[in-house]
Formats: sequence, C-alpha cells, structure tokens
Amino acid sequence: MKGQAVEDLYRVHHRWLVTLLRRKTGNVDQAADLAHDTFERVLRDDIRAIIAAPRACLTNIARTLTIGHFRRAAVEAAYCEVLARQPVDVAPSPEEQALVVEAVTAVCAVLDGLSVHVHRVFMLAQVQGLSQPDIARELGISTNAVQKALSKALQHCYLAIYG
Repeated sequence: MKGQAVEDLYRVHHRWLVTLLRRKTGNVDQAADLAHDTFERVLRDDIRAIIAAPRACLTNIARTLTIGHFRRAAVEAAYCEVLARQPVDVAPSPEEQALVVEAVTAVCAVLDGLSVHVHRVFMLAQVQGLSQPDIARELGISTNAVQKALSKALQHCYLAIYG
C-alpha cells in the first residue's frame, strides 16, 4: 500500500521537484540527488499527511534537505580551507576529515535552532572563551541576561542530544 502510494507520488511529482530543486541549487545533478533523498525520506514519513498536500510536503522535505546540503558544503569548504594551510605531515586522514565535517555539520544544525541572541552569547562563551561578565559588557546586557541565554543554549543542546 505505502510502496504504491510513494510510487504514484514519485511518478506524478518527481519531474516538478527536480525542476524546483534545480532552480534552488543551480545544478541538475544536485537537484536529482536531493529529489532522490526527498523521496527516500517520504518512505520513512507518514504517507497520509504527504498525500493530503503532496507539493507542500515535498517542498518542505526538500527545503530541509537543501539547507542541510548547503550547510554541509559550507562546513566542508571552510574545513578544507583550514586543511590547506596545514603542513601535509599533520593533516588528518580522509576518514578523519569526513568525521570532522560530519561532527561540525551536526553541531551547526543544533546551533541553528537557537535565536540569534542566544546563539551569539553561546558562541562568545564557548568559542571565544569569554567570561559571563565579559559577554555582558560586549553585548551591553546584564550578567543575568547572559546566564539566562547560556542556560537556554545548553538546554537546547541537551535536548538535541538526549531528546
């Protein structure tokens, strides 16, 4: 039943979805890959909701996958840029490089769920190593506001990891 419904959905909407994704990515091969991934996700999702509004659901799934694709590409490009400046003898193996890109992409996806303010406070604390009073001075907010923002960020990260 579900397989037939997905097959019908694919037959009716695949060409439209590839065209939509080609406009977003500018690359027909990426569009085809993302369309494939979209229908792969459809196989795991509740087909009834998708059948009720197929183009809206396919668009949402494809948009999420496209954002992930571009996020991963940006992380990979930044990491490759850093690697290019490293001496060859200390460069990580291709497998280690792939693991780092995967981990950084996952962290970026979690942090993207934070508000701009909370994200900034979190980055100042965790990446730049600023103390809470220093963050408060930097942003012109109270130390209490910094504590609340860090609490929200840590709670968000905890929930993303442990559910």
